Amino acid sequence: MTKKAKNIKNNSDQIAAYKGFDQNLSCRGFVYEIGKTYEHDGSVTVCASGFHACQSPLDIFDYYAPGSSRYASVTQSGEHAFHGADSKVVSAKIKIEAELKLPDFISAAVKWIIDHATPATSNHSTGDQSAASSTGDQSAASSTGDQSAASSTGDRSAASSTGYQSAASSTGDRSAAMSAGRDGRAMGKKGCALFLVHRDDEWNITHAWAGIVGQNGIEPLVWYTLDDNGQPVKCESASC
Repeated sequence: MTKKAKNIKNNSDQIAAYKGFDQNLSCRGFVYEIGKTYEHDGSVTVCASGFHACQSPLDIFDYYAPGSSRYASVTQSGEHAFHGADSKVVSAKIKIEAELKLPDFISAAVKWIIDHATPATSNHSTGDQSAASSTGDQSAASSTGDQSAASSTGDRSAASSTGYQSAASSTGDRSAAMSAGRDGRAMGKKGCALFLVHRDDEWNITHAWAGIVGQNGIEPLVWYTLDDNGQPVKCESASC
């Protein structure tokens, strides 16, 4: 059941959120500037009046698709209301903090889900050749050991792997897979976000790449890693 929006008046709390824009940094015809603060003069109503943003980065994709949009971290304050069906928040005041490129945005999405995952829907593994799996919506799986695996299947979930030759797989709708270790792999279904890094022999990051499965030649449910030039290349398996 969809929750009803609840307005909170004259609240001094600040809400960290994320906002999407078109290529002109415009939303609903209003053009924003990075670093500026804006205050709405009028009623604050979800999907109607006020400044809108989402607390979960992945929810932004429902409103501003990757590839044709820009994104920023924002701070909302003053009178505000929660959407209820997702993490959208409308507020009387908003500050556009910083623009986020797609790799930063995907990293923020993975971090947000891991931070907000409950014990029942999160899993974390640290040993070599270990595995972490999560299946609940908005859940998270994280693995840090060498040759480990992280897999998430719930909608808006996240899988993160950081160990040597580790793998991250994410198959839920609007989910994200991040592989930040050396010779790591990532895979997702169509519409999922992937984030890969390439490291040299001393583990220094030499390249970072982010993309959306189903766009620019990235195929669904295919393992990808970064080559020496920072380009995503297919792997036959998670251990290639």
